[in-house]
Amino acid sequence: VQLQASGGGWVQSGGSLRLSCAASGRIFGSYVMAWFRQAPGKDRTFVGSLTWSGGDPGYEDSVKGRFTISRDIAKKAVYLQMNNLKPEDTAVYYCAAAVRLGAPYDSWGQGTQVTVSS
Repeated sequence: VQLQASGGGWVQSGGSLRLSCAASGRIFGSYVMAWFRQAPGKDRTFVGSLTWSGGDPGYEDSVKGRFTISRDIAKKAVYLQMNNLKPEDTAVYYCAAAVRLGAPYDSWGQGTQVTVSS
């Protein structure tokens, strides 16, 4: 699976952005599609995930209630809707895929920068 992320940008605190991840190749319902982020000087961390079949949504605690992952099977795309953004959300965001729950994420898109100003 090949992934390409887009949609990053600059936004003021409290604003919203929607990131997109276009996928190509064969994707099965068991695939897990995820978003990660890496802030300057920090490790890459998990943001949230969803199976390609639409189940098992999961989010990192700090984004619960603000971020939503969805997917469009027809468009072969995964989205990350980010609302009420905070300066600490500033990071490079990556989409990733694993063949099933519990498997390592072995497909990665290039990052897209999100900058939130206070």
